[in-house]
Parts: sequence; structure tokens; C-alpha cells
Amino acid sequence: MNSGATHEGNTLDQSAEELGMGGDLAPERDAEAYQARMRRRQEVQQQRVQERSLEKGLVMVFTGHGKGKTTAALGLALRTLGHGHRVAIVQFIKGGWEPGEARALQTFGDALNWHALGEGFTWETQDRERDRLLVQGAWRQSLDYLRSEEHQLVILDEVNVALKLGYLDLEDVLAGVDARPILTHVALTGRGAPQGLIERADLVTEMTLVRHPFREQGVKAQAGIEY
Repeated sequence: MNSGATHEGNTLDQSAEELGMGGDLAPERDAEAYQARMRRRQEVQQQRVQERSLEKGLVMVFTGHGKGKTTAALGLALRTLGHGHRVAIVQFIKGGWEPGEARALQTFGDALNWHALGEGFTWETQDRERDRLLVQGAWRQSLDYLRSEEHQLVILDEVNVALKLGYLDLEDVLAGVDARPILTHVALTGRGAPQGLIERADLVTEMTLVRHPFREQGVKAQAGIEY
């Protein structure tokens, strides 16, 4: 996108924000004035969609202390599978149990490749060097998928945690992500995503912890919610 197109896109974005979402947020009280605002909002939205013509494989990061990082990535997996594309999921750290989503997604057969290559949290494994070896093995498996043209989406679940723990080098991960085919999407999940990864990403969502039943009410991890 050239600078002129970028300026036009920014102007359209600003117009969309000024026109708003409608509903009771709009200042107009009579139906005719409200309809005119929404008609203009529709025109701006259509222009925004038409102006965005670039297609590329995205680097998506889901991080933060709030719940939902893996859940968001798996939602993308389901969406991608629904469009008839293949998905690869490599789970770092995790692996001590089989989550419900792994069972559910088995129905997609060969369209999904799922690898849980950890043995659990550090306080469960209590073996730093074995954890490191398992992470390195998971990364080698990830590289196979990242370099392949067979998968539309590659999910590296909890890879951010592996980076934070020092089991992977950020430059190696960035190089692996950059080696993928141009239209392959990659999602990287886990708390503590490093700044270098955030700066490289096309989309970053940070889950913010506001309330959590485990901490505040002593509610245990429950099937269908946490796993």
C-alpha cells in the first residue's frame, strides 16, 4: 500500500470512528436523521473494505495474563478447518493431559496435525534440562510445518512461555516464522511474549486478567472451561 492509499485509509478509519456504531450511541433521536448517519457509515465501511486489498500470511500473537490465549488460537483453527484448509498445532510445555479440544478436532482427520510435546508445567516436571530438550524437539517439529506449504495455519501454543523461560532463542523463532510460505498464517500463544515478537507481529491481542474464579473463589480447573 502506497502512502496515498495509507492516508486515505487513515481518513476513512477516522470517519468511521466519528460516525460511530449507531444504536443509542448515536446523537440523532429521530429515525430519518439516524438512518442518514447509518447510511453514511455503511458507505465509509464499504470504502474501507475495498481499499484493503493486500493478502498475506499473518503473524498473530495472543499473550497476557488473562484466560483465552489458546482458546483464541483454536478458534482460528476451527475457522480454518471449516474453510477446507489444513492446520498444524504444536504445543510447547503442555502435554500432561489431553484437552477436550484435541478430542473434538480429531473429527477433522488428516486436515489437522496436533502435537503436545511437553510434559507439563515446570513445577510438575522439576527437570529443567529435560524441559529444554522437549522444547527444542517441539521447535524442530514446528519448523517442519512452518516451512511446508501444506498448512494454511500453524499454531505454536505456549511458545511464548518457552521463550520466557530461556528454552528458545527469539532470533531463531523469528527466523523460523519468516521462513514460512507467504500465505501461511502463524499464531503464537502464551504469557510474556517478548517485545521483539510483538514488534514483528501483524496482530497482537493481550488478554487482561480482571477476575478469575481459581484465584478469587477457589474454583478448580473444570472440563470444558480450562481443558
